[in-house]
Amino acid sequence: MEGNPLLKKMKILDFTRVLSGPFATMMLGDLGAEVTKIEPPNGDESRFWPPIMKNGVSAYFLALNRNKRSIALNLKDPQAKKIVLKLAAEADVVVENFTPGVAAKLGIDYDTLKKENPQIIYCAISGFGQDGPYRDKKAYDPIIQGMTGLMSITGERNGPPVKIGLPITDLTAASHAVTAILAATIHRMETGKGQYIDVSLYDGVISWLTTMAMDYFTTGKAPERWGLDHIHRVPARAFMASDGRWVQVAATSDVMYAKFCHLLGLSHLIEDPRFATNNDRVRHRDEIMPIFEEKMGAKTSREWLQLFEEAGIPCGPILDMEEVFASPHVKARDMMFSMPHPIEKEIPQLGFPYKFSDASPSVRRRPPLLGEHAELILGEEMGMQRADILKLIQDKVLFTPSEKTVVG
Repeated sequence: MEGNPLLKKMKILDFTRVLSGPFATMMLGDLGAEVTKIEPPNGDESRFWPPIMKNGVSAYFLALNRNKRSIALNLKDPQAKKIVLKLAAEADVVVENFTPGVAAKLGIDYDTLKKENPQIIYCAISGFGQDGPYRDKKAYDPIIQGMTGLMSITGERNGPPVKIGLPITDLTAASHAVTAILAATIHRMETGKGQYIDVSLYDGVISWLTTMAMDYFTTGKAPERWGLDHIHRVPARAFMASDGRWVQVAATSDVMYAKFCHLLGLSHLIEDPRFATNNDRVRHRDEIMPIFEEKMGAKTSREWLQLFEEAGIPCGPILDMEEVFASPHVKARDMMFSMPHPIEKEIPQLGFPYKFSDASPSVRRRPPLLGEHAELILGEEMGMQRADILKLIQDKVLFTPSEKTVVG
């Protein structure tokens, strides 16, 4: 998918692995940035994570690492550090998601790299941030979901807490990192100054609590889990139809509520004072919902969806992944495509979630093999002689696909 990218002059040095950092740098790469991924000798550990495709390549890694070049270095070796310093001197942005303190031990922290490049923008993504009492705590998505209150508001009413199906805390941090990097880039254009950015999974989710946090601040009571229901809107939930399929409906205004009641054959409820307004319906949720549930079981999901669409009531089915990617809307919005790969021959990729009028994201590179671009970066761009590159490989400072058959 060729395009007219926006960030084609931005150079990013990427020390990230697994999810939060790679997703952030992939988004920047999709927008046109030149991303150079610095991997350890064995590669980003997600190269080995399931699901594994038929020829042994990690689909997990493929999902997060297109539009990147790979060079594999032993960062504990002084020769590798010299290479990194040279790359940093030419870079616009550095992104890492090491545990706090690790970058300093490796000698690739902000204070070190800004000596080579005072205008560098350095974004560190971590679980809990670079300071605070949780700074050194091990962080994984479910841990963050639990500790930020996210799981306390997810799940069935009166049931146990439930984890969101996606690693939402990593994806949230990635989105915040991209926003912060672009803001810092504009600031540098105006002032000439680079800076350090501290992004954490924990802070990112706390910031997205928004209305739920305000609900707590206002009432002093922690919000409950409401499962399929909306905490402040009735009816706004999924109902099971006669064919066993779920139908989402959001008849939240009084006008839509009246239409909804007419369609369900419950016109008498429109004038019932217990349900006259949305606030009334929220207060009497336990009385009205069983009535709706019984009526929704009288028709198939297709019949209900057609009726609601014709009435202008927001609605939709609950689809599985097979159904999602068979949707004509996914095709129309270019949200899935395939690209060639040297090992798997062809790999699926998700499309770009933003559409521009005068530019476009693009895929210029498939996800790289480990160390695939070492000679391009060190030889063609940095002017290193072939013999010196081979010496780095011999000294186990540099790793390439031919010397270590780890693929991704």
